[in-house]
Formats: sequence, C-alpha cells, structure tokens
Amino acid sequence: MSAWAVLVAAGRGERLGDDRPKAFVRLGDLPLLAEPLRRLDDCEWVDAIVVVAPPEWEEPAILCAEEIGASKVSACVTGGETRVDSVRVGVAEVPEDAAVVLVHDAARPVLPADVIPRLLEALSGGWDGAVPGLPLADTVKRVRDGAVVETLDRDELWAVQTPQAFVAPVLRSALDGAGDATDCASLMEARGGRVTV
Repeated sequence: MSAWAVLVAAGRGERLGDDRPKAFVRLGDLPLLAEPLRRLDDCEWVDAIVVVAPPEWEEPAILCAEEIGASKVSACVTGGETRVDSVRVGVAEVPEDAAVVLVHDAARPVLPADVIPRLLEALSGGWDGAVPGLPLADTVKRVRDGAVVETLDRDELWAVQTPQAFVAPVLRSALDGAGDATDCASLMEARGGRVTV
C-alpha cells in the first residue's frame, strides 16, 4: 500500500507571539518542523513526504529537511490562506496512484511510532479514514451567550489529533470544493465518508 504524508507546516502561529511561523519556532537546536519530519521520514510505512510551508519559508523548510537527512521529502509547496487550502495544495503533489494520504500537523512534533501502522490497519478494514484520538476526561458544557445550555455526554466525545489517514481518492473528493475545517476528517464526514478513531 503506497502511503504519502502531507506535513502541514503553513500555520502562522500568531498565538505564540513569535516573529516566525510556529513550525519554525526552535525546539532545542532545530526548528519544530524537524521533529515530525524526522519521525515521518523514519517510518517504514511512509513512502514519501510533501511539506507545506508558509509563504517565503519554503527554502528554510527544504534546508531543515536536508539538515536532518530527510530523504523521503518529495516536494515543498507553499500553503494557502486556510488549513484546507494548505492540505489541498499538499495533496495535489501526491501521485494519483498513491493508495493512502496521511495528513499531519507540524505543530504536533511527538509522533509515536505505533500510530501510523494502527491507522493503516484501520484503513485496510474498509474505513475511508482513520484518526488518532483520546477520550475526553473533562466535563464539557455547551455555552451560549455565557449561559450553560447543555452538559454533553463525555462518553461519546474524543479529542482528535493527527496524523489522520485517508484512502487517497476519497480524500481528494472530500477536498474538492470544500470550505474551511479544523481537520480533514470533518471534510470526509461531511461527504458521507466513514471515519474511525
């Protein structure tokens, strides 16, 4: 199964208050981007990587990949205005014959080695998408205009993370004409795709 990773590193990181995009904030001696890039490059299940960088940060992204010896980087492209736009340009670099696309956020540098094989195993079980997640332990309230209107059943709530894995043609279809979303799984769900946690 051919699996390509799209590493989304185009976020501006305005909430960090730094003078650089969040993927290029220092984590030790290297930019934050280096750690998820290294982990994807080391993963035997990933065939190639597309890095999506902020405008004018493409060259630093390529230099980071070279510095850590990330040999699977196939392309570095400029991200868009929104997360979905950035994923769309990254997926456009993935060849049509790729079976799976993994979408990972560079802002999540710690990628445990067992996550990607588990996601791919779920896809082989007939799902259109698979996402890593953790059940919520906190009580969650729905609030309108400062007033609590509902306490949600936390047994049904999960905090979803990345990487998210998708059957490539199904992801391409979900991205086609899609508006903005906080993750790719929600685009898949909106199109009737079957996603598992």
